[in-house]
Amino acid sequence: LSRVYTAAAKMAEASPQPEPPKQEAEAPAPAPAEAPAPAPAGGEEDDNAPAPEEEANVEFTPLVKLDEVKTTTGEDEEEVLFKMRAKLFRWESDSWEKEVKLWKERGTGDVRFLQHKETKKVRLLMRREKTMKICANFFVVPTISLAENAGSDRSWVWQCHDYSEGRDGTTETQYSTLAIRFANSENAQKFKEEFEKAKEANKAAGMSGEATGAAPAAAAPEEAPAKEAAPAADAKE
Repeated sequence: LSRVYTAAAKMAEASPQPEPPKQEAEAPAPAPAEAPAPAPAGGEEDDNAPAPEEEANVEFTPLVKLDEVKTTTGEDEEEVLFKMRAKLFRWESDSWEKEVKLWKERGTGDVRFLQHKETKKVRLLMRREKTMKICANFFVVPTISLAENAGSDRSWVWQCHDYSEGRDGTTETQYSTLAIRFANSENAQKFKEEFEKAKEANKAAGMSGEATGAAPAAAAPEEAPAKEAAPAADAKE
């Protein structure tokens, strides 16, 4: 029995003792953030500091300088007596066959009667919409007479010396046969009434025939179309 204890004691001494569990190393604490460096005293600039953003102010000088040009319409000394939207036509030769004549549209816009504040003379002026180009410009002299266009109750036809083709301020005229069409018969009747009033005003102002500066008397009037009517009415004027 004593041998057994002795052998057990020797075996216990020979067997290695278990090592205690190793503790994991703790992660080092993060280093505190560095405080920003204080601004240099005395208003000195730091060369290492980032440059502030600057807005680019670029100016371009035009190569050509254009002067403002004032344009005059010639209507500053006139008073509008009447204005109404209409469509204007002119009886003229065809673009391809000169011997053939037909109605050509001159434009759509406001037809106006303008009276000069001093001379009291009245003219008819009509400009195209958007482009404002003149398509009719003549004095409403007493010798002009309106006639129904092919029996229509909303269209009139007449002949006159028209100044709308004048260029560069000249008094170039063209003896034309014009026709005007309105949206309804009421507007056409109002136009006729104002047309007759304009004739009376020009007669009182001393105009008995064609206006001063009109085409020479040798320019004979062309024969007005007797049976050819202006184009048919549109759905909307």
